[in-house]
Amino acid sequence: MSRNTSTTESSRPKRVSKAAFKRSLRIFRYVWPYRVKFSVGMLFLFLSAFTFMTFPGLLGRLIGGEEVTDSPIDQFFQLENIDQVALLLVAAFALQAFFSFMRIYLFADVTERAIAQLRMDTYNHLIQLPMAFFHKERVGELNSRISNDISQLQDTFMTTLAELVRQVVIIIFGVALLFFYSVKLTLVMLVSLPVMMIAAFFFGKFIRGLSKETQAELAASQSVVEETLIGIQTVKAYANEWLERKRYGDRTERVREVAMRGAKWRGAFASFIIFGLFGAIVLVIWYGVRLKNEGEIGLDVLTSFILYSAFVGGSIGGVADVFGRVQKAIGATENLFDLLEQQPEQVSISKAGTERAAGTLRGDVSFDKVGFAYPSRPDKQVIDALSFHVPAGQRVAVVGPSGAGKSTITSLLLRFYDPNTGSVLIDGKPVQDYDLTELRSEMALVPQDVILFGGSIEENIRYGKPNATHEEVIAAAQKANALEFIESFPEGFETLVGERGVQLSGGQRQRIAIARAILNDPRILILDEATSSLDAESEQAVQKALDNLMVGRTSLIIAHRLSTIRKANKILVIEHGSLVEEGSHESLMALPNGVYRNLSELQMLDLADDASLS
Repeated sequence: MSRNTSTTESSRPKRVSKAAFKRSLRIFRYVWPYRVKFSVGMLFLFLSAFTFMTFPGLLGRLIGGEEVTDSPIDQFFQLENIDQVALLLVAAFALQAFFSFMRIYLFADVTERAIAQLRMDTYNHLIQLPMAFFHKERVGELNSRISNDISQLQDTFMTTLAELVRQVVIIIFGVALLFFYSVKLTLVMLVSLPVMMIAAFFFGKFIRGLSKETQAELAASQSVVEETLIGIQTVKAYANEWLERKRYGDRTERVREVAMRGAKWRGAFASFIIFGLFGAIVLVIWYGVRLKNEGEIGLDVLTSFILYSAFVGGSIGGVADVFGRVQKAIGATENLFDLLEQQPEQVSISKAGTERAAGTLRGDVSFDKVGFAYPSRPDKQVIDALSFHVPAGQRVAVVGPSGAGKSTITSLLLRFYDPNTGSVLIDGKPVQDYDLTELRSEMALVPQDVILFGGSIEENIRYGKPNATHEEVIAAAQKANALEFIESFPEGFETLVGERGVQLSGGQRQRIAIARAILNDPRILILDEATSSLDAESEQAVQKALDNLMVGRTSLIIAHRLSTIRKANKILVIEHGSLVEEGSHESLMALPNGVYRNLSELQMLDLADDASLS
């Protein structure tokens, strides 16, 4: 479990430039398939805003009373009395309600469809990324990209974007109406606008960085939760609940601090806007009363103008908050595109493996002067000029001390990584020349630590062949020596294995993994320390299942317990990434001071010590 509590490079906030803003607009390609419905929603949005803007004019006319005969609103609607004004107000509110409902419904429909596709594309892209990516990223932060960042965009498309457009329409239409009612009063009101607009520009640029930093800190806090829950057994075994509480508390406090810094600046800006707006409204009222007293305008015009000023002022103030939310969405979009622009592997995510043609490979494996260093440690050569040959259908064991590079051979064969030098060949052809999905579908891996998915036993076995019949699943379980314990459960194959398979023992999980590999029917089988963590009884059961599985297949056995590999056709001894010995068990034991012989003798001593202690 990673103990790194510092923000990773990938999650540190970056300055958002104009290029980043343009880049974020690519998110609208998810709305494009629903452009007609989105356009209709925008039409209802405009109609709603226009209907809303009739309220101040009609209310001013209603307050003006019967004595008003030449009001602008009378001229536009041809009104004759306050009864007609009241009816028109009711009709305006009814239309406003209908337009608002249609706008909300249509935007919600488009948003849910677009966000669902975005979630799918992000997830599909994520699972196609190479293992090198997952080795340097934290699961919690990746999960945050799919949950928090996309939820931020969902809120933006559903409400924030519509609110921004609505506020802009109200401001533009409202200012036009203000000029229509009184040019003098409008010029007085607009004196304060440039100051507030400049302030809004600089505020938006600043709050954008804070919003992205908040998202990054939230992702880091989720990583702590993810790591703790994955390693909960270790946490409890060491009684380190207090430590995890402190780690999460520190992260949560950091999220709060960054969020409060943003809230402080948003609050300061909102206060400035409110002060400026109400100051402008007071100035307008004062000047408007003077114009009324001088007979230039009537009570109805003054009332309507004050209401329109309040509407426009409120919209300008609201734009600041909406603009802040848009900046947060831009930050979330940039995080997502950082992920989506990672180079994926060339794998198929349609129905790979379900219709695989059997026997497309013979299974002849060769390493030809292979050299490799992990991208995260380029100065550390893990495999050095390694060459060996595994004929098709043979069992070859790979042994050596810890850190010798045994598991790296597995990663290179599965093309989790490509070699820096030399070639990995299958049937005489470099693995890079094969379609990656077809290549991996011809292989099966049984690792030391089997991770099962949180479904039923049958679903986990069928993972090796998703279109397998129930009878095929039963046959695979029987060959894996797993049928007896599966049928001992009340639910049989429908038994839920729990998160990561915690409801099953280590030996049972291993046999489920073997059944999965049998169902897959691979040409090349890779056993990576498949029995090293089992007790003697479980190891015997699993070994029988492995013997069944290896029949007729090319088998590469990465082993620590040398007692499990004596049936191998050949044993390769790896040390410091190089092949130092090769041969059968008997020939290697005959080598004086040989690496294999020393390893075997050390294990025999360990077994003798264990026997004497028992």
